[in-house]
Amino acid sequence: MGRFVHPKINGHWLDKLRREWQMERAFQTVLWLLQPEIVFILGDIFDEGKWSSSQAWSDDVRRYHKIFWHPDHTEVFGIVGNHDIGFHYEMTSFKLERFSKSFNLSSEKVITRKGINFLIVNSIALEGDNCMICRTAEAKLIELSHQLNCSRKEQNQYKKSCSNVDKLPASAPILLQHYPLYRRSDSECTGEDSAPLEKKNDLFREKYDVLSQEASQKLLWWFHPRLILSGHTHSACEVLHNGNIHEISVPSFSWRNRNNPSFIMGSITSTEASLYKCFLPYENTVITIYCTAGSVLVVLILAHFQPLLSPYHFVQRLITKYKAL
Repeated sequence: MGRFVHPKINGHWLDKLRREWQMERAFQTVLWLLQPEIVFILGDIFDEGKWSSSQAWSDDVRRYHKIFWHPDHTEVFGIVGNHDIGFHYEMTSFKLERFSKSFNLSSEKVITRKGINFLIVNSIALEGDNCMICRTAEAKLIELSHQLNCSRKEQNQYKKSCSNVDKLPASAPILLQHYPLYRRSDSECTGEDSAPLEKKNDLFREKYDVLSQEASQKLLWWFHPRLILSGHTHSACEVLHNGNIHEISVPSFSWRNRNNPSFIMGSITSTEASLYKCFLPYENTVITIYCTAGSVLVVLILAHFQPLLSPYHFVQRLITKYKAL
């Protein structure tokens, strides 16, 4: 999913109308029809969060909560993306804390629901250059890895190292982050919402398009997740890591980024996960319907004011006026 709130600096009111109307109607329809218990938005909630003033940020947060309003029985979690706090070189503690405070979600965290462990990761902080935010994030991930691994092991084994650890459900975690794990390109990706043919062989840049190979291997080694969900590329892709760990890159939810946006719906237990892809209406189809309906409406209004003309003569007069122009 991605870039939900319209940009103030490089944006346009028509883009705002088109994008926010589409996402609000789509999200509210999903809530009404499917009534999900938990929703994860995989980053880039804002277009220009990295540049936003305090007032602009507050305005965008208010619009976000309007678009993604949900009843109390549905939880919605926004995961930080590079457009929310900037790429690594733009990321600051202030931007990160502002995001965490607005969405009540720390960067590295395990959310447990019904025996299922959801691991939230700030993938922008996995640069590996020992910056302060990166050091803090990596230390927290090591701590969570120890907690999850202790929860999986027999109580009588590793008793000393795990004795003071708060146990979580024994289920392997589902990893959620903005950047995908490392892959060379989208050349192996398939499906109508995968990358366009002319872009599939474009090589990804580590730490920009995808995580570095080193950071990717650390996450796999530390957590042994049973499923990985990521975003960022705006196109769908399914990858198999280490032979048995599935990663699904979720395409964009916005017409701004795709003509055919979609989202993933899942039925998840502590041991299994069944995922289903749900497509939203094609933007060009919706525009065609509106243009056709508008044209018909104009013809009917004009016909109402010229009731004495036969349909044939009415159409002929319209054509004559058009040619005169």
